Amino acid sequence: MKKLAEFLLSAALLSTLAGCSSGNSSQDASKPEQKSEYTVAVVKQLDHASLDEIANAVIAELDALAAKNNIRIVYEEFSGQNDQTTLKQIGDQVIAEGVDAIIPIATLAAQTMTVAAEETKTPVIFAAVSDPEGSDLTGFDYVTGTSDALNTTQIMDMMFAQNADIKKVGLLYSTSESNSEKPVADAKKYIDGMPEAEYIEATGNTRDEIITAASVLIAEGVDAIFTPTDNVVMDAEISIKDALIEAGIPHYTGADSFVRNGAFTTCGVNYTDLGTKTADLAYEALTKGIASMEDFYLMDGGIITVNTETAEALGADTSMFSKFGEVVEVTTTEE
Repeated sequence: MKKLAEFLLSAALLSTLAGCSSGNSSQDASKPEQKSEYTVAVVKQLDHASLDEIANAVIAELDALAAKNNIRIVYEEFSGQNDQTTLKQIGDQVIAEGVDAIIPIATLAAQTMTVAAEETKTPVIFAAVSDPEGSDLTGFDYVTGTSDALNTTQIMDMMFAQNADIKKVGLLYSTSESNSEKPVADAKKYIDGMPEAEYIEATGNTRDEIITAASVLIAEGVDAIFTPTDNVVMDAEISIKDALIEAGIPHYTGADSFVRNGAFTTCGVNYTDLGTKTADLAYEALTKGIASMEDFYLMDGGIITVNTETAEALGADTSMFSKFGEVVEVTTTEE
């Protein structure tokens, strides 16, 4: 709670608070008004393949639920461009408009919308927050959502199963992504337990900085690179894939969208399923209330996504991955 309180203070300094609250302020969140029409704001932290996939799944499921239940769900989609100021402006706007629910996608968007809805208690149903507790998104009676928490140990197991002779592992991530903190710490702990291996960190908070960081790891001669579910690195994946392939470095990542943009492999959740589940939770919050719901719902993982083009270019054998879960083969699509 301390971190989110600090976040609230930071957000307040970015722009003045809205002068009046929305029409939702008098609504009891535990007993929502039954309506024939609901308004929902879908707020992506930024535009990239993973978050777009989730947003599309959310919207498709909302449409399906509206048709099935003979109601109307009106939604508007926003992108915060990975900027806290922009996200706060969006939050202030949708609260002033009196939306019935907000669906933020990714951690910074979820934190910002939780702050924006603090006074009105407008239901916030987040999607794809890797560490809701560590991001201070638990303990609120108006917030719930889905978590795509990464099984870092399994990805490390895959890495060393594919190449038992790894000596250097590069850790490529953004320090601005709080959802990267735990999986990076877990990866360090795992590698520290490998007698012959060490890790080298390289970070950046913009696409250009991530490109530079990847170049540093290449120069350091790492044998493999691990990146968690990091939105900044995802945004740069298409720009770094060729250099990593040319250097013979497999990139193990936190989501299948990285792999579709040229990374080697991942073990994670299906983001279409996650978006569908998030929309189901949003519908429940709208029609039944959110107060009795869990703080968050952890999505099942176990799907191994492998980029066959990248694997071929690396000359990498991927046959051992089948023992870790269902293997899905994809090729590179620049999105």
